[in-house]
Amino acid sequence: MKVKKYTAPTMPEAMKKVRAELGQDVVILNSKTIQTGGFLGLFKKKQIEVVAAVEPEPVKKSSIQPKKEVSFSSREKKSASNEQNQTVVLEELRSLRQWIESQSQESDTVYPAAFESLINDLTEQDVSLDIAKEVVDEVYQSIHEENITYHEAKSNLKNHLSSIFETYQSGEVKHDKKFIHLVGPTGVGKTTTIAKLAANSLLNEHKKVAMITTDTYRIAAIEQLKTYAKILNIPIEIAYTIDDYKQARDQFKDYDVVYVDTAGRNFRDSKYVEQLGEIVDLKHDIDTYLVLSLTTKPDDLMEIYDQFHKVPLKKLIFTKIDETATYGVVLNLVKKNHIGVAYMTNGQDVPDDIKLAKPSYLTELLLRFDDYDS
Repeated sequence: MKVKKYTAPTMPEAMKKVRAELGQDVVILNSKTIQTGGFLGLFKKKQIEVVAAVEPEPVKKSSIQPKKEVSFSSREKKSASNEQNQTVVLEELRSLRQWIESQSQESDTVYPAAFESLINDLTEQDVSLDIAKEVVDEVYQSIHEENITYHEAKSNLKNHLSSIFETYQSGEVKHDKKFIHLVGPTGVGKTTTIAKLAANSLLNEHKKVAMITTDTYRIAAIEQLKTYAKILNIPIEIAYTIDDYKQARDQFKDYDVVYVDTAGRNFRDSKYVEQLGEIVDLKHDIDTYLVLSLTTKPDDLMEIYDQFHKVPLKKLIFTKIDETATYGVVLNLVKKNHIGVAYMTNGQDVPDDIKLAKPSYLTELLLRFDDYDS
């Protein structure tokens, strides 16, 4: 198999080169957008790189008849030569297979350069490759424009991403239930987040607010929440058991909204959710939000979500957005699990460093549009 790489300003030009040299039976192994030329990192040009392969034509048999009698030593030499040739072919095939496997994460579909660039942009934001391909393909199939510019393609992607977040009602928070539970692993900032939510409900929405904490594993967390409650002048109860929790619920039955802080544990502990259900009621008259930190590894975030799949989650809350520059995991979780995002937090200040996760805001984080209007 003959494998060769070609570059050209556009896909049609690249394919013209490919077919001119390798013919019509060529197989495209991979295509992608690359940057070439430039000076000191500036003025680089986008090019399309295409890797193509073609089977060589079979060698024609010689018209000269082989000798009937071959000496033993000649047969040995011929056998050794054949074995050597087979080894070379096998090595070439093995190398080709390894190369193809190494390129398996590249796009299977040959997209115009603008769409290939968008896939690269999304994966650089930690969007998983399969999700990046999926959303870009959805845009490509909707317009199917081969000569579209990068800016036009990105504008279409912006609208599409915004519609995805709208579909799952990101940024739309309705306190349909009186009790709001925050769950999640340790260290993601649940206690600070719950203080921000309580302060917002009290100061901006003018609601009658109370708090319950079941995080009895960390004395510091209890004291921290008590401090916030004192500053806001709202009541707080500590629940060590399910009976304590039920008693606190009864005590706050006349309040508009009650925020419940839960203990953060090792998310790989399979008993965590089960133990959580032994202390708080996860089914009756409550909305549960899963709090996740954007500084957590993408694969770990997926694992954390899977750990809580038995809990009826209302929406997600992402913290520490000011401590990272990539936000693709937000799209990964929303798209894969069909769940919206309620809030994003970006600091320790209560109640300021929290905002609604509106579709336009999430899209701006992902694509960094200069014309974003908050």
